[in-house]
Amino acid sequence: MKVLIIGSGGREHAIATCVAKSKRVSKIYAAPGNAGIAALAECVDISVMDFEKQVAFAKEKAIDFVIVGPDDPLVAGCVDAFEAAGMKVFGPRKNAAIIEGSKAFSKDLMKKYDIPTAAYENFDNADDALAYLETADFPIVLKADGLALGKGVLICNTLEEARAGVKEIMLDKHFGDAGNRMVIEEFMTGREVSVLAFCDGTTIKTMTSAQDHKRAKDGDQGLNTGGMGTFSPSPFYTDEIDAFCQEEIYKKTMAAMKAEGRDFVGVLFTGLMITEKGTKVLEFNARFGDPEAQVVLPRLKNDIMDVLEACVEGTLDQVNLEFEDNAAVCVVLASDGYPVAYEKGYPIKGLDTFDDKEGYYVFHAGTALKDGEVVTNGGRVLGVTAKGEDLVTARANAYEATKWIDFDNKYMRNDIGKAIDER
Repeated sequence: MKVLIIGSGGREHAIATCVAKSKRVSKIYAAPGNAGIAALAECVDISVMDFEKQVAFAKEKAIDFVIVGPDDPLVAGCVDAFEAAGMKVFGPRKNAAIIEGSKAFSKDLMKKYDIPTAAYENFDNADDALAYLETADFPIVLKADGLALGKGVLICNTLEEARAGVKEIMLDKHFGDAGNRMVIEEFMTGREVSVLAFCDGTTIKTMTSAQDHKRAKDGDQGLNTGGMGTFSPSPFYTDEIDAFCQEEIYKKTMAAMKAEGRDFVGVLFTGLMITEKGTKVLEFNARFGDPEAQVVLPRLKNDIMDVLEACVEGTLDQVNLEFEDNAAVCVVLASDGYPVAYEKGYPIKGLDTFDDKEGYYVFHAGTALKDGEVVTNGGRVLGVTAKGEDLVTARANAYEATKWIDFDNKYMRNDIGKAIDER
């Protein structure tokens, strides 16, 4: 089987690592891939948004199966383009990826089908939003409706902050067209948990839980990022909470999307908040989380191609999804200054240390090859992941492994998974 992976980040490197273990796969291509993926796949210089070139390449190489990783191409209809060409492709179609592409859509869907989430209102213009804030309780959350690289969410503690937030999102267009519409949502407190699930349009099967760290600095300070690290499983996601979520969230969401004529095939990412008043949905994403994929996929026991193919063929109910009875922690090595301004092009040393280390992984997110050398090429550069018999061990292993890597401008949070020790 020949497989094409669309994407260039840590998520796609984690997917490629999993696909490379499949005995069914003879060749992997990646468009465009990165310096790490290049060790597993043949990388081709095709943009994630150039569907015409992707399809032409897949036809030329007689690709058997396509995996679309990132949110932008999914929301824009990448899967539809491959399906129109008669190709087997994993991921939600455009009309289903809207569950991530529009926060207003997902909130309205949850309200209509009685799926627990925070109270909210949607706004199409700044004046109405500002008027609403005059009577709102604080703190409050402002969300750009569209895709904003995980950064279009502002938590405002005062009316003054919220007014400035409306200006930033809707008037100054800090997040571009993503801010043409905005959701204002009640602020929830509790434990955040991420649960990814494989879906075939009818059946939904959840993977092991995880928890992300979005803020740039220790102690959850600083700006929101695409994710500074994660751990799996979450000790706060109990069997009781899982039982509730299976019935009241996951199955209801699948049924709701089907009822709307938007059958969801792919990975549904559910961001949860475990509050004193019960577990509620923070957000939905239409793909593997990043860096969540970097701690969840290394623990998958199944041949991933069996699972992905079952999703596409509508036979997921016949798959017994299994994960290792252990834990994993990922620490993101970033460029200092991320997510605002940072320098690129620094050589990375120590990558080969991982070659013979069982249970240790280094996933490339923002790297490039320059004159035969791997250099930094983004804000989030690498995801260093380690497994262990439990979360405490996995965390210690991951932080030890971060010492094996060195590059100028290297930055990381030092408290990924600290909540493990506090539970």
